Parts: sequence; structure tokens; C-alpha cells
Amino acid sequence: MRLRMIALVLAAAAVTHAPAVAQTATQAKMNVVATFSILGDFVRQVGGERIALVTLVGPDGDAHVYSPTPTDARRVAEAKMVFSNGLGFEGWMNRLVKSSGSKAVTVEAAKGIATIRTGERDRHAHGHGSVDPHGWQSVANAKLYVAHIRDALVKADPTGREVYERNATDYLARLERLEDEVKATVARIPAERRKVIMSHEAFAYFERDHGLDFIAPQGVSTEAEASAKDVARIIAQIRREKIPAVFLENVSDPRLIERIAEETGTRIGGRLYSDALSGEGGPAATYIDMMRHNIRAFSEALSL
Repeated sequence: MRLRMIALVLAAAAVTHAPAVAQTATQAKMNVVATFSILGDFVRQVGGERIALVTLVGPDGDAHVYSPTPTDARRVAEAKMVFSNGLGFEGWMNRLVKSSGSKAVTVEAAKGIATIRTGERDRHAHGHGSVDPHGWQSVANAKLYVAHIRDALVKADPTGREVYERNATDYLARLERLEDEVKATVARIPAERRKVIMSHEAFAYFERDHGLDFIAPQGVSTEAEASAKDVARIIAQIRREKIPAVFLENVSDPRLIERIAEETGTRIGGRLYSDALSGEGGPAATYIDMMRHNIRAFSEALSL
């Protein structure tokens, strides 16, 4: 009898504690979609373990020319939240959301940043309107992205407020340190050598913040081909100003920059990460890694 009583007491205790354990183990994560890898990293940093994140355009992928798949439509349909950059960067996004029938909350992370206007040629040729969409190339803007993501996640999942706010605060502090590092590195590059030749115009916000001069034969999108006139203009400028290096991009065909390097005898200063992160084993697996990789590439190629 005594043994049976002990067994009943233990069973009751197990039942008393079981619901909390089970709830923790089976707590459903919120399904969240981000359109491209850089934005996905921001969302992951803030959302942490409370979200199940899917990124549509993965590492080294070019969101300018991306074609959504049926799997993407299903993922968007299943999501509670969908984060995009906005500013016309993902020209395919509205069609994808509509075709998926998704009821997800859609959030444009770049909304409200101080945008840079592009020329009339870019507006007609590249489909971005008159706004450069590459806002994340400014660390100051990246901090605004993170704040928007934090606020949106808190609104959609109020019980996770403490987690989202803590994660965002920690990450914003890391971005503050990154911004100081970028400023210090650029300051060491001689002013007369602060010219960067690359494939497409993706660094205008970095240029505005830090004073480097970025020159590209393509506009703000990789969709349009560079004209022979633009290529010839850049080749002449490299020769005239003795620009020390040109740079490849991870989302662009390297042949154009390789041709410019060959024509001018200028060395290739490395590969920049502009619109996408690298894979996990690469040098730009996170946003912070990406920015550090790029500024090291600028410093090493332009400070010689």
C-alpha cells in the first residue's frame, strides 16, 4: 500500500510539472519570411529563437533578377510576417504576395530612411523609380532597419517583446561599434585615392556617409547592361586619374570588370558583397562580416 501511495504522489508531481515542460518544448515559432540574405540576417538577429525564418533569395543571390518559385509562394502563404526592403528593390514581391493569397503582415524595412535620388536614366531603365534602394550600405540606415523590424515583431507577437527588445538593443550596440570601425578605416585611406570602380551602383549610401567615390558602368540594378559609352568613359577616367584598383561583386558577372582591368592594366582589388551575403563558410556570412570585409578590401587596395 505504501509503495502504491508513493507511486501516486510521484505521478501527481509529474502531471503538475508536465504542462510547463510540454509548452516550452512545443511552443510554436512564428513563421517569418525575408526577401534576401542581408535583410534575413537583420530579422534573425532580432527575432532569435522565437521565429522560424525563411529567406527567399539566399547567399550570393541577386534579388534584382530573381524569379520566385512555387515553393516561395507556399512559404509566403504560410508566413505570419513578410519582410522586404522596399524602395522598389524586389520588383517581384507584390506579385508574389498576391499570387500566394497570403494574409501575412508585410513590412518594408527601409521605409522612412533618408533616400538618395537617382538619375532619370536609372528611373526609366532599371525599374527602381527615382530612388536608390540599397539603403543597408549605410550602417546608420541599418540601425533604422533593425528598429523597424523590432517594432513589427513586437506588434505581431507581443508576448515576445522582452526578447525582441533585448536582441535589438544588443545588436544595435554592435552596429554602433561597426560604424566607428568603418569611419576609422576609411579615414586612413588617402583622400586622393578614395575612388572605387565596381559593376553596379550599389554603394551610394556608403558614399554619402563616408566620402568614397563609387563609379559603376551599370545603374542601381544589375538588370540592365552597361553601355559601351559608359564603359569607355570609366576606362578613360581610370587612365586619367590613375585609379589604383577595380572591384568585382558577388552578384554580378565578373567579365565586365575583368575587361576594364585588362584594358587599363589596373589590378582587381577583390570581391565586394553589395546586395547579398556569402554562404556560411565565406567572408561575409553576416551583415557585420560583410561590412568589415568590404572596408578591408577598400583599405588594402586603395591605401597602397
